[in-house]
Amino acid sequence: MHDPVKGPRFPARPRAGVAGRLAAVIVAALALSLSVAPAPAQKPPAVVGVDAVLREPLRQTLPVIGRLVANQKTVVAARIRGPVAAIKVRVGDRLKTGDVIAELVSDSLVWEGEIKAAQVAEGRARLAESRSALKLAAQELKRLENLRKSAAFSKARRDDKRQAVARAESMVNVFKATLKQASAALKLAEIALGYATIRAPFPGVITARHTEAGAYVDVGAAVVTMVNDGTLEIEAAVPAARIAGLSPGTMVDVTIAGAGRYRATVRAVVPEENPLTRTRLVRFTPHFDDTATALAANQSVTLDIPVGRPRDVVTVHKDAVLNRKGKTLVFVLVDGKAQIRPVRLGEAVGGRFEVLKGLIIGDLVVVRGNERLLPGQEVRIKGTS
Repeated sequence: MHDPVKGPRFPARPRAGVAGRLAAVIVAALALSLSVAPAPAQKPPAVVGVDAVLREPLRQTLPVIGRLVANQKTVVAARIRGPVAAIKVRVGDRLKTGDVIAELVSDSLVWEGEIKAAQVAEGRARLAESRSALKLAAQELKRLENLRKSAAFSKARRDDKRQAVARAESMVNVFKATLKQASAALKLAEIALGYATIRAPFPGVITARHTEAGAYVDVGAAVVTMVNDGTLEIEAAVPAARIAGLSPGTMVDVTIAGAGRYRATVRAVVPEENPLTRTRLVRFTPHFDDTATALAANQSVTLDIPVGRPRDVVTVHKDAVLNRKGKTLVFVLVDGKAQIRPVRLGEAVGGRFEVLKGLIIGDLVVVRGNERLLPGQEVRIKGTS
């Protein structure tokens, strides 16, 4: 500031001694504050869960819908014609081999059998009579032959007796044939009488009735339909491109709704392709146990068909894989520290991934607590001290 009388005025400067003492106090206070501030605490090890990198077979599967088919299913038919006397079964009845299904009216068959039996008896009597006549003629011929050197010998009588013996032998042969024919007719009558009772040809369940008591059935007429649910197979139309993984003896998994999960073996691959769907029929033999109940023909099943032949691959647990900035990473335990490592993955193997590059068998990878880990951070496996 300028004063016209006294001249320019300037602020007074502090004395050097006071300023020095003030600076020394500030420096001392700063040093004291730095000396009493606590040192930064060291971060404790992270608790993590780990899993090993493994070698296991890669077995990719494709779900295919199939169905249960019965090896034994038939329409039981009448073998003779006649009126139906009684139907002994109902739909749903379970039968054993030989159980009676139906009976035909058999009165005429019984009496026809009696006639055939009488004809057999007559044939036996005629055969016995012809054999007696032959024996008598042979004896007379023998006596004449013994008189050859006697004056009473007659050549004409001997020749006549030879003819009688030949005629008797012929009659024996005729009655043998007649008896055989009568015996065969009797056997046919007995078979027909047996066919009047219609029986189950195999164990199974009645699924339909096609006639009733009082109806007249001809030869081959349907009586009932039976299915053997104890010999079920699985049939599936498999895409032709997936047949390479199937050969007789190959095991596959089968899921049946409401019944559980089972195993089945490829029995046959039918060498015929459907040109519309490009599929081939494959038959499987299922391995059911006592828990597999209430199964039925044409019931749907799901088969896990192998896509190709199985091969061994190195795999890592899916929970170990992290995606950061477009990179696939895994934390690997090395000397108690988590080291981050980029990996290249392939096919999924259940809850794991195929490792193409970056890991080897036996590596321990972090599968729990890896989201907040830092590279090089010390870790402690959960459950260890």
